[in-house]
Amino acid sequence: MTERISAREAIALVTDSFAELPVPEGEFPPDGPLSWKGYGEARARAAARTGEEESVVCGTATFGTASFGTTIDGRDPLGPVTAVLVAFEFGFLGGSLGERTGDRLEAAYDHARTHRLPVVSLVATGGSRMQEGMLALTQLQRVARQSALTREAGLAQIAVLRDPTTGGGWATLGAGADVTLALPGAQVAFAGSRVRPPDADPAAYTAEAQVAAGSADALVPADGLREALALWLDLLTRPSAGAAPVPAALGEATGPPATGWEAVQRARAAGRPRAEAYLDAYFTRRAAIRGDRCGGADDGVLCGFGRTHDGRTVAYAAQRGTPTRPAGYRTAARLVRMAGRLGVPVLTLVDTPGAANDADAERQGAGPAIADLFAAVAGARTPVTTLVIGEGGSGGALALAAPGNTWATPDSYFSVIAPEAAAAILKRPAGEVRATADRLRIRPQDLLDLGVIRGISPHRPTS
Repeated sequence: MTERISAREAIALVTDSFAELPVPEGEFPPDGPLSWKGYGEARARAAARTGEEESVVCGTATFGTASFGTTIDGRDPLGPVTAVLVAFEFGFLGGSLGERTGDRLEAAYDHARTHRLPVVSLVATGGSRMQEGMLALTQLQRVARQSALTREAGLAQIAVLRDPTTGGGWATLGAGADVTLALPGAQVAFAGSRVRPPDADPAAYTAEAQVAAGSADALVPADGLREALALWLDLLTRPSAGAAPVPAALGEATGPPATGWEAVQRARAAGRPRAEAYLDAYFTRRAAIRGDRCGGADDGVLCGFGRTHDGRTVAYAAQRGTPTRPAGYRTAARLVRMAGRLGVPVLTLVDTPGAANDADAERQGAGPAIADLFAAVAGARTPVTTLVIGEGGSGGALALAAPGNTWATPDSYFSVIAPEAAAAILKRPAGEVRATADRLRIRPQDLLDLGVIRGISPHRPTS
């Protein structure tokens, strides 16, 4: 269990300044809407203990200046980012949601949309308030609607999961955010500690488990939250026009391969630059999202947002040379859609022998996951730029490729299927694999002649 701090302490931990929003007016019966005996007294005791009148504190805050000092990556700072901030006070009736909580949250989201501000939620809640019954539970619908309206408005939402984050707070503000960060050791689950099966594995109800399952993006220690939030807000609130520039080709290959089989060998070479090298060269700073929000994560696909050397924000989805699993495709689709809502162009790096084809991949929905990514790229609301940096294996690679804006490096190939598999399908002997590679016309220059790619990326030495 992570250390529990108050809402005000959490605010001070991550912000440079904070100004509380006006509290919505309205009468509230002494014992609440259900006339629950003793509820008014419990509220009074909670207020005396915490200094708060409700379980959430809402206001506007600035992030960024204190996190990076006077420069960012050796450049002049871009300036602080202002956001609407919602912080839960767990000491006030377990941070539970009631009608007045919903009033405050709705007002905060409305302020965010009116003033075009992102929303940051510091969540610590046990769920809905028992003393208000179903009226408390329906606050989740109010929160979900406000979140959806804010998403449609193209404004970013970032959640920080504190200890504990359970029930409807997790299932709306937490899991419903664009980016979800979590404090190590925090209890994070839909089921609260008092309503779980007695034999349940406690490890499944932790922040670590949610990150592993692809339900949260990253674990961030308390002393790193200020910088992490400043970086995310900087990246997600600076839309940029125009397509992402094509990365320069890295590695030793400067000319095109002589044969199709040479193209395959170059793409499969162990020393060839991979996704990490391209991302490091392309961005000065980046932050990753992780997971498909459906119970899966694939570390073979890197997704996130980064700042380029000219100060632009670009989203990226990059294959790492392994067979891509369904969760990888769903995470990439999540990224493309998020970038579209926020007005950020997308860069995809293709490098896979193909989609994972084992039995587990089929059970996890390989076909629907690939179809979803094809649809996300085809319907992208911002430009997508693709560079094939290694193997382009069949539809598992093409799903990441931008129609009409795909490029290739000299040490890559793109094929309807790997030459070995093509030969097997055509019932050709193993000795004809190399000749099959030539007939498939998979070299970068072949792809350019066929109109499959727009060009071959110019080379830049790695040294």
